[in-house]
Amino acid sequence: MGYGSGQAVGGSVGAQESRCAVLLLLDTSEAMGRERIDRLNAALMQFKQALYADPETAKRVDIGIVSYGPVRTATDFVAAQSFYPPFLLTAADAPMGAAIEQGLALIRERKETYNDRGLSYYRPWLFLISAGAPSDDCQRAAEGIRDGEANKDFQFFAVGVEGADMQALRQVSVRAPLTLKGQQFDQLFSWLSASIAAVVRSAPGDTVPLSNPTAGGGWAAA
Repeated sequence: MGYGSGQAVGGSVGAQESRCAVLLLLDTSEAMGRERIDRLNAALMQFKQALYADPETAKRVDIGIVSYGPVRTATDFVAAQSFYPPFLLTAADAPMGAAIEQGLALIRERKETYNDRGLSYYRPWLFLISAGAPSDDCQRAAEGIRDGEANKDFQFFAVGVEGADMQALRQVSVRAPLTLKGQQFDQLFSWLSASIAAVVRSAPGDTVPLSNPTAGGGWAAA
């Protein structure tokens, strides 16, 4: 997984804050199971608290959530200071390709909103968590990710929990996907909130070194 911030896009807007859109793509298929979905729900609450507790992050970051199994926009983009996580439940299939495509569409719409409002913005983040094998075709989603990464439209990160189809994740993600150790969702979202905070404190266009989640007993394995 590469570590670096996105770039701000758009003209100067004076006192207006540059925005950073973060979209979570969360597997809610039966592969997650009750215990893991409970831990994910708890970690999302901690994520909310961490974002809200940091004034810079709270006013600059917009959070959205797409869950899949089935695909739905569980949370449309909302400022971090107003974000409240949905309560996720597991279902049957895992249409990961369709979820990614919906996520890409939401990111495009969000960037259009920023442009219409004259807001500058950092490169958006899409952060996928997968627990099993996708139940649909992911080729078009993979092409969308490759094109978007090449054009610096967004950054896409993929994490597989135990039992995830890591080969499928490698096919869709430009960055090497990581494997979550055990059920350390809380550590994962702690890293994510800290990483986002580092990005929104950077100057537009700067590359921000993020901590390596595989090092020093981190939450991930390569």
